[in-house]
Amino acid sequence: MTESVALSAPRRSSLDVVLRARELGIVLALVVLVAVTTISNPRFLSGQSIRDILLNTAILAVLAVGQAVVVITRNIDLSVGSVLGLSAFAVGSLLQGNHGVPVGLALLAGAAVGAVAGAVNGVLVRYGNVPALVVTLGTLYVVRGITYFWAGGSQINADELPKGFLDFGNAAVAGVPVLVLLAAVVLIVPAVVLRNYRVGRELYAMGSSPQAARLAGIPVGRRTVGAFVVSGGLAGLAGVLFAARFGTIDAAAGTGYELNVVAAVVVGGVAVFGGSGTVWGAALGALLLTTIGSALAVLEINQFWQQAIVGALILLSIGADRLVAARVAASLKKRGSHVG
Repeated sequence: MTESVALSAPRRSSLDVVLRARELGIVLALVVLVAVTTISNPRFLSGQSIRDILLNTAILAVLAVGQAVVVITRNIDLSVGSVLGLSAFAVGSLLQGNHGVPVGLALLAGAAVGAVAGAVNGVLVRYGNVPALVVTLGTLYVVRGITYFWAGGSQINADELPKGFLDFGNAAVAGVPVLVLLAAVVLIVPAVVLRNYRVGRELYAMGSSPQAARLAGIPVGRRTVGAFVVSGGLAGLAGVLFAARFGTIDAAAGTGYELNVVAAVVVGGVAVFGGSGTVWGAALGALLLTTIGSALAVLEINQFWQQAIVGALILLSIGADRLVAARVAASLKKRGSHVG
C-alpha cells in the first residue's frame, strides 16, 4: 500500500506544477497582449472595450466550463454551438409571445433545452458505444437543422423581446456586467465540485484510465451521461446569455462557437486525452482567445490571423501535453524499476 501511494504522488505533483505553469503562462500572455495593443492604440483599454471583451468572454467561458467537464472524461462535445443556437431561439420564441416571463425562468428554460440535448449525446456515447467525436458531430448538424426548420428563415428582433430581458443583458453591478457575474458563478460551482467532491475525482479517474475506473467500481455510464448533461445544460444557458447580449436571434446563432470552445479548453490546459486540467484554465483560455480577437480588430489586422494564431496555440498545447505525459510516464517507470 505504501509503495502504491509513493508511486502515484510524483505524477500528481508533476501535473499540478504543469497546470499551474500553463495557467500562469496564459495570464502573462494576456498581460503582454494587452500592453502591446494599448501602446499601439490606447482606446483598447477604454471602458466600452473592456466591457465588450468581458461580455463576449462570459458566453465563451460558460461553454468552455461545460466542455472542460466532458474533455476531462476523455470525450468531446462538438454540438455546443448548435445547442446554444437552439436554446437562444427557443427562449427568444418563448419571450416573444410571453413578455411576462421572468428572466430566471428563461435561464432555466434555456438550460433545460441544452440538458436534453446533452443527455441524448451522453446516452448515444455511453450506451451506443459510439465515439463522442462521431456522435456530437452528428448532433451538431441535427440540432442546427432543427433550429433552421423551426426558424423557417425568420429572426427574432430586439424590439420583440421584453425590456426586462434586454436590460438583464446590459445590466451591471458595481460596474461589472451581470452576465459576467453569472458566468463567474457558473465557473466556481464546477471548480469546487471537481476539486473537492468524490464525483470530481471519479471524472478525472475516468479520463486517466477508463478501464481502471470500471474496475474501481466507478459508475462510468452515469458519470459520462452526467458530464454531457452538464455540457449541454451550460450550452443552453449560454444561449440565453447570447440572446440577452445581442437581442437579435436567428437560426445561425452560435455557428462556429464549437471550435472556439474546444480551442479555449485545450489552450487552457485541459488535456485532450483526458484526466487532467481545470475549469479555471478553460475560462482563462476563453479570455485569451476573446482578447486576441479584439486586439486584432483594434490593430486592423486581418481576422485570418486570429484563426492561424488559435490553430498554432492548439498545436502547441497538445504538443506540451504529450511531452509532459511522456516525461511523467518515464519518471514513473524509472521509479518502479528502482522499487522493484
